[in-house]
Amino acid sequence: MLKYFVDWLIYDLLNLAKDNKLGTMLNFFIYDSLKILFLIFIMVAFVGYFRTYVSEEKVKIWLMKKNKLVSHIIASSFGALTPFCSCSSIPLFFSFLKAGIPLGITFSFLITSPLINEYLVVLMVGFFGWKITFLYVLSGILLGVSLGYVLGKLNLNKYLVKDIIACSGHKHKKANNFLERFYFGLNEGKDIVKKTGIWILLGVSIGALIHNYIPQEFISSLISKGGIFTIPIATILGVPIYGSCAAIVPIAVALFDKGIPLGTALAFMMSTSALSLPSAIILKRAMKNKLLLIFFFIVTLGIIITGYLFNLLQLIIL
Repeated sequence: MLKYFVDWLIYDLLNLAKDNKLGTMLNFFIYDSLKILFLIFIMVAFVGYFRTYVSEEKVKIWLMKKNKLVSHIIASSFGALTPFCSCSSIPLFFSFLKAGIPLGITFSFLITSPLINEYLVVLMVGFFGWKITFLYVLSGILLGVSLGYVLGKLNLNKYLVKDIIACSGHKHKKANNFLERFYFGLNEGKDIVKKTGIWILLGVSIGALIHNYIPQEFISSLISKGGIFTIPIATILGVPIYGSCAAIVPIAVALFDKGIPLGTALAFMMSTSALSLPSAIILKRAMKNKLLLIFFFIVTLGIIITGYLFNLLQLIIL
């Protein structure tokens, strides 16, 4: 229905030809923007409703009582359910540390939280489809579990700043009936759309430009120059960039459509989401330089390996 409306708007009302680059770019931009904004609102409202049943304190108790590996899985899965970017998830990471939860387990949360959230999943389903999205979510959780487990085994607590400045993370909303839960979810949906709307429009517009104006030959030449180091280069280049996944996903899919291998596009997206200079600055409040460098190095290495695996999967089954 939406597709027919956008086609009518661009090709009939505005009378732009279907082979006109401006027309196809506008069609891409309007359709994907409206579709993504609507899907994000519905998904976040739905998840927000069910989050009213689970408090942060309950999550902490679960993590403290479980087997270590199970705790890593729970922490990583909880990170996947939180609608946070890398900077927004750090206050909750601080609160976990102050609650006495082992460092490795808190890292499992910190790694997965910005990599996976409900609006990123919606974006990826809309752009990449369910198969790639499922594999991406699975890889994000596995990264959180495995890298958190490795970091926990390195006895890095001595590199934590003793006086961690407490920050208030995501507040649990007390709701007593259906209407309160419903309106909480509704408000969460509106809030996320407000916060990410500009990033979505920016990302889709860049994606539309790449999709319609950058020749595939140009993209292919960049890939050929990178050779086997394309993924490390894409990952390292993504680290200094701080951007919402709402902006990064449309760019990644446009590049993927132009010939960049799936794993390379996802590696860039993952490094941009999980690692950024602003998050490093905030983490300095809890970590000494050595721990910060170890954390960034291990996560970067994990993302690079994941990128190569996705490229292999693309050749085999995708």
